[in-house]
Formats: sequence, C-alpha cells, structure tokens
Amino acid sequence: MPRFAANLSMLYPELDFLDRFEAAARDGFQGVEYLFPYAYPAQELKARLDANGLQQVLFNAPPGDWDAGERGLACHPGREAEFRAAWARALDYAQALGCPRVHVMAGLLPTGVSREAARAAYLGNLRHAAATAGERGVKALIEPINTRDIPGFFLNRQDDAHAIVEEVGSPHLKVQFDLYHCQVVEGDVAMKIRQYLPTGRVGHFQIAGVPQRHEPDVGEVNYPYLFEVIDEVAASSGWDGWVGCEYRPARGAVPGGTSAGLGWLRARQG
Repeated sequence: MPRFAANLSMLYPELDFLDRFEAAARDGFQGVEYLFPYAYPAQELKARLDANGLQQVLFNAPPGDWDAGERGLACHPGREAEFRAAWARALDYAQALGCPRVHVMAGLLPTGVSREAARAAYLGNLRHAAATAGERGVKALIEPINTRDIPGFFLNRQDDAHAIVEEVGSPHLKVQFDLYHCQVVEGDVAMKIRQYLPTGRVGHFQIAGVPQRHEPDVGEVNYPYLFEVIDEVAASSGWDGWVGCEYRPARGAVPGGTSAGLGWLRARQG
C-alpha cells in the first residue's frame, strides 16, 4: 500500500498551522508535506514532527514573491543569483527537518521571454539544484502543474518533465508526479504511472479529486484503481516513496471536516 502524507497547507484548515501536525498523526498519517516552512524556525517544525512521530517528506523551495503572484524562479533568466540563494535556504531547512525531497517550482513564463530562453535558464538552475542537493543527501523535484490552477506556469506535462530530468542527467533530480494535475492536462493517468514509475525518475506522487480538488474519493478519477497500479508497479520496480494528499477538504474549515473526509484512507488501511 502506498504511504500517504498529509499536506498541511491544505488539510485541517480550521486549525492553526502548528496544530495540524498533531491532527495528522491522530488520523494515522506518518508523513507530512506542505508548501513552505519559512515562516517558522526549523527547530520549531522539527519539534512538532518529533513530538508526533512524523516524517517530513516534501516542501517547496522559496518561490520568489508569492504575494505578488510569483510561483517559482527557476525559469527566470537573470535571476540565477536569487534562485541560488533561495535554494541554499531550502537545503538548510531540508537538512534541519530531515526532509529528503524539495520541490523546485519552475515559475511562470516571464513576460517578453521566449520559451527557449526560459528553458535554458531552467536547465542551468536545475543542474545547480541537483548538484547541491546531492551534496546534502536530498533530491530536487520538478512538478508539471496545470494551467487552470496556475495560468502561465512553465512546466505542464509529464513528458516534458521527464525529458528535462533526462537532459540534466543527475540522479538527484526527480519528477513530482501529481495525479490531479496530470488528469487535468493529459488524462490516461494509469498508463503514465506504468510508463514512468519504472524509470526511476519519479520521486513523489500527489493526489486530489478532479475537478474540484477535494478528497480523492470525490470526482471523476478512480483512485482505488490507481493505488493498485502504484502498488503493482512499485513492487516490480522497487519504488518506495510517498503519496502526498494535496487536496482541499470538501467540508472546508468546518471543525473535524478533514478527519470526516478520510474514509478513503481508512478503507486503504483496512
């Protein structure tokens, strides 16, 4: 059975962020992920992880000016020094939290910049990220994101992401395979799991129901079947990663709403 990690940026929205660790552990999660750790001292986050027996499995590198609409720096020519400083900060947090994966957000295609120029900057930044991640025992991840949720995002498709990982050619760079984003952009998700998971390039999965990004048992995707596909392919390929639950609870911030919506997880746990 896949190992599931609670995304604390989305789950338990009725609770203060630091209280979500305990709630996730109480619901049976053994791992957590979230967007960004940087609003909190690393030692405070580590204390919450340790107190609740949780593993930090993923977070994102600093994205630039999030409040101004930036969604990553990696594809921005001319901002390489800013990217490197942000990546160094991410690696410091990863080491302090014992987190083995950090997502490098590609960013929006900059206005007036060609895709070719943006791709060249992206590749250069990823080579740096992979090399420095390897020195810390961390994997850098890239994630295709659909342009409905983030219009203008540079990386949108699985085939593009895997081609980039191959071109960079580092064992420390992997693909973050979000099944929700893949369904919105491409579909044929089960076959893509079968195609890409055996390559060794998939570092992490994420899930959410489609189209509303609620629980995985709500919407058009048959997640029980996809979990069986992951189990089957993982058994033959040796993959032993995590599946991040990056969805918005259908009950919103109603107290206990996240826990009430975890019937799909309890069914998996038997």
